[in-house]
Amino acid sequence: MLVVDDHAVFSELLTLALDDLDEFHCVGSAASVAEALAVAARERPGIVVVDLMLGDEDGLDVVRLLRGAYPDVVIVVVSAHSGAGTLASVAAAGANGFAPKSGAFSETVAVLRRARPGSVYVAPSLLAQAIPAPTAAGRPLTAREADVLSLMGHGASAREIARILNISVNTCRNYVAAVHRKLGATTQLEAVVTASRIGLIGPLGDR
Repeated sequence: MLVVDDHAVFSELLTLALDDLDEFHCVGSAASVAEALAVAARERPGIVVVDLMLGDEDGLDVVRLLRGAYPDVVIVVVSAHSGAGTLASVAAAGANGFAPKSGAFSETVAVLRRARPGSVYVAPSLLAQAIPAPTAAGRPLTAREADVLSLMGHGASAREIARILNISVNTCRNYVAAVHRKLGATTQLEAVVTASRIGLIGPLGDR
């Protein structure tokens, strides 16, 4: 794991806390975009934790560049900024998880455990404040669309859903597009949050 944060104290404390857990091993830290790329190229971490504010630099640049260079790396953003626009930008850049910097350490660990390539897992505490409630439910979902939505709610990617449901990836993507359209969503995150709030799937914190 690589921790990218320009606040040395936070970076050191997070590194020490994660190293105390058997499932994580920190291979280094970085405080800038260039340093993050250099350490990632040298150590090839499986997980990268990134703050959005890196002095005068943008942590999203780290997310975009690492996503382009290492498609399978898990990238989790830990930031004090958590508005709807920020979440959308983080997801668009290619991050796989988002946790609040001011939140409990246990919640950050939970996000690190759930984040995976091809999907975005957001700490439940951020969702209510970041994404407004839907004004109305969309058109009813078909049985297959409901199956796809349920798996989306568990963070599964299109390839994973296709494998589980024994359908092609292209067919699965068509179902995902239909779910997005009916729920008035543009991303998997928005679709899952909307579905949870109108009762199509269970509460996000229960997953």
